[in-house]
Amino acid sequence: MSDSTRSTIGKFALLSMTLAAVFNVRNIVNNNIELGLSSAPIFLFATVVYFIPFVFIIAEFVSANKNSESGMYDWLKQPLGTKAAYMGSFLYWFVNLFWFISLLPNVIAYASYAMLGYEYTFSPMVTSIISIVLFACATHISTKGASWLGKISEMVAYGVFALFAIYVLGALFALSGDHTPAEPITLTAMTPTINWATLGIMCWIFQAAGGAETAAAYLNDVKGGQKSFIKVIITAGVAIGIMYAVGSLLVNVFVARGDLTYAGGMVEIFTGMASYFHMSEALVGRFVGIVLFIAMFGSMMMWTAAPVKIHFSEIPKGVYGEKTTELNQHGVPVRAAWWQFVFVFVMLVVNGFGSESVQQMMNTAINLTAGTAMLPPIFIMVAYFVFRWKHDDTPREFKMGSRKVGMSIVSVLILIFVVSMTASAFPAGVDLVKAFFINVFMTAVFAGLAYWWISRFEKKQHKADTPAENPVGIS
Repeated sequence: MSDSTRSTIGKFALLSMTLAAVFNVRNIVNNNIELGLSSAPIFLFATVVYFIPFVFIIAEFVSANKNSESGMYDWLKQPLGTKAAYMGSFLYWFVNLFWFISLLPNVIAYASYAMLGYEYTFSPMVTSIISIVLFACATHISTKGASWLGKISEMVAYGVFALFAIYVLGALFALSGDHTPAEPITLTAMTPTINWATLGIMCWIFQAAGGAETAAAYLNDVKGGQKSFIKVIITAGVAIGIMYAVGSLLVNVFVARGDLTYAGGMVEIFTGMASYFHMSEALVGRFVGIVLFIAMFGSMMMWTAAPVKIHFSEIPKGVYGEKTTELNQHGVPVRAAWWQFVFVFVMLVVNGFGSESVQQMMNTAINLTAGTAMLPPIFIMVAYFVFRWKHDDTPREFKMGSRKVGMSIVSVLILIFVVSMTASAFPAGVDLVKAFFINVFMTAVFAGLAYWWISRFEKKQHKADTPAENPVGIS
């Protein structure tokens, strides 16, 4: 495939793609339901302590691997070896399969708000069928490359920015008058309660602030190359953190925390604002539903494309079939994308038949992605620690401080992640045996199969590369 046939995207398109992949307004409501106004300082903490340093780590890996097709495999290969590189990229792809199951019902919920003005509750089976159709559309579009995704993401970014700005301005205007917020904004309300449950929810805060590595899948499609890429993701990191913190602080201005729901929370806070300004709640609800449906669907397309590209485009030839890893003219492994669709299709059908309600269906998927979603970032962090320790002489134009500074920062991140991931995998009040089976055992089984697969491949390669010994008696 010639690079001349590939489309390129500008800085704003890359910024839009990063925002579409990372910033999700429903995270503001979901974490407010769990933590109240204390989610605002926790988001700020996650931005300063995790997201910005993690963006710097990604930027440094990009700078050291400027010829990489999609990022993660090449970043892990030098410091950790090919086995760990394969495992890291595999887990990055694998954990996202379950995330789709929890995301798709939300996309459907916003579509019902857009069309009907309220959330229509389908049966789990019907929800699965609609989800399959939506995921098929997302898969098809995701194979069209960075140019298509860039255009869609720009539209998503404009819509989300406009929606976010309207709410923030409306909330500030109300607070500047005589309006009393539904939940008082006080230091007491914003002070987090540090306990096992909060540590577990921190996983979702980190996940909400994560995702910069997805944009690295399009490094070679960006005008200006790695320099432009580094500037854009650092800008995106700061902007996303500020937006999450501000949004979390103002989320309960019109609607109390106890009145919000996971599926329709964003619509509910806007209809609350519409009521305050004496506007039509039905029209505002539909407008928000349309914007959020487009935003969620655009985000899903990014997450449909990036993990497939990251895992399948750079692993050694022969690990999977040649057709599976073959890239099209846009640098996308099309057959792998459709194999991903098949896996999600099966999971959706099983969930549809095996769940009594859509909420139960979502809860199962959320449980399966709890602590496991943190495994790929840990691979990246451990790789960065080893990279700074053993390969700090690698030529690159960007560094996160000196060798000691870089190793110290990432060590703190690894510690925080391990504690949070453990708390998320074994939440308070949940049967420990069940939690172990869902959050640890199932992931360990699939990770074990992946490890066996790559070990089998490397043994075959070693035999092929080792000359046969000369038989006795033959000169």
